[in-house]
Amino acid sequence: MIDGRPQRIMLPVNVGFMALTTLLALLFNLLPWRDMSGLPDMLALVITFWCTHQPRKIGIGAAWILGLVMDAANGALLGQHAFAYSVLAFSAAQLSRRILWFGIWRQALHVVLLLLATQLLMLAVGMAAGGTFPGYGWFAASGIAALLWPVITFMLLLPQRRPEVVDVDRPL
Repeated sequence: MIDGRPQRIMLPVNVGFMALTTLLALLFNLLPWRDMSGLPDMLALVITFWCTHQPRKIGIGAAWILGLVMDAANGALLGQHAFAYSVLAFSAAQLSRRILWFGIWRQALHVVLLLLATQLLMLAVGMAAGGTFPGYGWFAASGIAALLWPVITFMLLLPQRRPEVVDVDRPL
């Protein structure tokens, strides 16, 4: 029991569902609104979610490849997103047990720090290559993504939830 609520037994995750949600997040990021300030990086949020909840099924290699796709699609410095996403995946996997110990809003506090670190890495690499500072409003995306954490968690865990029906003959 965590935070006074009982924990539920979850079904195993479907790897196809993981790939589908990651692809949808990638497509969301590729929509033509990348210049809008405060728009969360949905791919980074989904990578954080899956590396936190399933650290053995997705990891640094997948995050690196997804980052290279983002770099190529956005015309960014090759390796900028890849480096940041791989550090994000490593950090989320290493902190997964700690993050999952807390309730959903304290998890969101951890997530906002992970996403801010990711943004700082992308900013540092971009500015080292001669880029310009995007402004402080650019960092609002991490806060907005952290506010979306409870919704993303509910939606991505929905297929794994067991039905609430209790069978009297089988206790599990």
